[in-house]
Amino acid sequence: MEHDLRPWGEYWVLEDASTHKVKKIRVAPGGRLSLQYHKHRAEVWTIITGVGTVTLNDEVKQYLPGEVVRIPRGANHRIENAGSEDLFFIEVQYGDYFGEDDIVRIEDDYSRA
Repeated sequence: MEHDLRPWGEYWVLEDASTHKVKKIRVAPGGRLSLQYHKHRAEVWTIITGVGTVTLNDEVKQYLPGEVVRIPRGANHRIENAGSEDLFFIEVQYGDYFGEDDIVRIEDDYSRA
């Protein structure tokens, strides 16, 4: 199983197929992903534990365990963990390419934009 550490937490690839990719993602307390979009894929996030503060284009909303975020291809998005416990969610990617180089960063707390 592929595993990668990131400045905001870590992820595990649970499935990698030609039509989709599935990840389990942990965001540490105080961590947030870059504001980003993808040219080749859409994503669906399902919150497992914790509270995720999601930016989707110009809208910011909190998501609780069991709630689902649908992110269209090309939409600006990020998730933040403002809580005191780890945030876990499942990410399902759909599209024609799933490489990590399909992350176009707009803003990033860790100087990767």
